[in-house]
Amino acid sequence: MAESSAESSTEITFKKETVSKLLSSFFKEEKTKVGADAVLLMAEMLHVFVQEAAQRTIKQAEAEDCDRIDIEHFEKILPQLLLDF
Repeated sequence: MAESSAESSTEITFKKETVSKLLSSFFKEEKTKVGADAVLLMAEMLHVFVQEAAQRTIKQAEAEDCDRIDIEHFEKILPQLLLDF
């Protein structure tokens, strides 16, 4: 239990400015703006996506009896992950 409380206190988040720029880069018109709620929602979505990718990659490595996680494990889970999101 100590590990989970330590992990939650050092939780990694995405900077709001970074998420806002990422979203804005897909707009065709420069006048289009991103609302604060949309930025928060997208940051949470990115957080969930990255967590899920990490968990699936770990499971893939464990299924292959590997002690180390390599990019190949991530590449194997990526197609289904993208379909799920």
